[in-house]
Amino acid sequence: MALVVEEIVARCQEALNEDTPVLAVRDVVSGIVSDGRGLEHALGPVSRGGITTLHKAADLTVLHVAWTPGISLYPHDHRMWAVIGMYGGQEDNAFFRRVPGGLERAGGRELPAGEVLVLGDDAIHSVANSRKDFAVALHVYGGDFFSVARSEWDLETYEERPRDLERTQRLFDEANARWLESTEGA
Repeated sequence: MALVVEEIVARCQEALNEDTPVLAVRDVVSGIVSDGRGLEHALGPVSRGGITTLHKAADLTVLHVAWTPGISLYPHDHRMWAVIGMYGGQEDNAFFRRVPGGLERAGGRELPAGEVLVLGDDAIHSVANSRKDFAVALHVYGGDFFSVARSEWDLETYEERPRDLERTQRLFDEANARWLESTEGA
C-alpha cells in the first residue's frame, strides 16, 4: 500500500498521545523517511524550493520543505519542538545560543537523507543547502507553526528581529531563480 499524506499526518497525530510526544513523532518520522522513494511518491517530485503545508492545527504542523541548491536561511527559532526528517539531499544546520547583544555559534550538524533531527523548543538554528540537488524533508512541529510569534536574526550581525515569513519566501524565490538560471544552459 502506497504512503499518502493523510496517513503521514494520522501517524504524527497518534504519536501526540504518547508520554513523550516529540520522541514518538521522531520514531514515526524516522520510519517514514527510511522509505525515501515512498515519501517522494506521496509528496510528489520537487522542481522548486519552498514550504508546503500538509497539516496545520493548534497542536501539530506538518510541512514538506524543499531547500533549493545554494539557499541559506538566517538563524531563527521555532518556540516549539520540531522533528526534521530528510528523505533526499542534505540539510546543513548551524546551531546558535543567545548571548548579550545577539547570538553565538554553538555547533552544527549535517543531516543527510534518511536521518532525523529533533530540536527542542528553545533551539535556534540556520539551514543551508550547499549541494547541487534539492534537500527535501518532512518537518513536524509540536504546535501551530504559523501562529506563534518567533524571532530571526540577521545572518551577519546576529541582530534579532521578528520572524518574517514573507522574507523567507523571498529567499526561496531568489534561490529558485538562481537555480533555474544555472540549469537553463546545462
